[in-house]
Amino acid sequence: MIEFKAMILKFGEMGEKTGWRYIEIPADVASKLKPGNKKSFRVKGFLDSYSISGFALLPMGEGAFIMPIKLEIRKAIHKEAGAMITVKLEEHADFKVDIPADLQDCFDFDPEALAQFKTLPMSHRNYFIKWIDSARTDETRAKRIVNTVNAMLRKWSYNEMIREMKKERDF
Repeated sequence: MIEFKAMILKFGEMGEKTGWRYIEIPADVASKLKPGNKKSFRVKGFLDSYSISGFALLPMGEGAFIMPIKLEIRKAIHKEAGAMITVKLEEHADFKVDIPADLQDCFDFDPEALAQFKTLPMSHRNYFIKWIDSARTDETRAKRIVNTVNAMLRKWSYNEMIREMKKERDF
């Protein structure tokens, strides 16, 4: 596990990242975590004494990465932008997203949809799974599963699926 100090930073006007709190993972540290890698990858460890698991490091160019710091973590460690934290990280190579049983049942009937789902980056699979799991009723959950399977057959991303569903509602 690699240990270093980092300052919590805040993006100003930065498109979709506006207002994010994050820490920078310098290129030399990132290369110790996953040598030669320039793509997003998952880590586990500690931010101060707060345990993290499955967090994505996002590439920012020149070999450096950032790690967004959620509000719940900032509250738990009682720190905000400008504060220094102790970071202990290692690659979380065995991190995986479990497919809910009811979604897996549908994928079992349509292996092409499952194959497409498995081509998505883990973070994108997570969008679909969290959306399905956030359904408040069984009926809504079933509709979301059907929409997910159909999106996979159409090779749509989560955002494309949501946009198409919105278009259908607007008519």
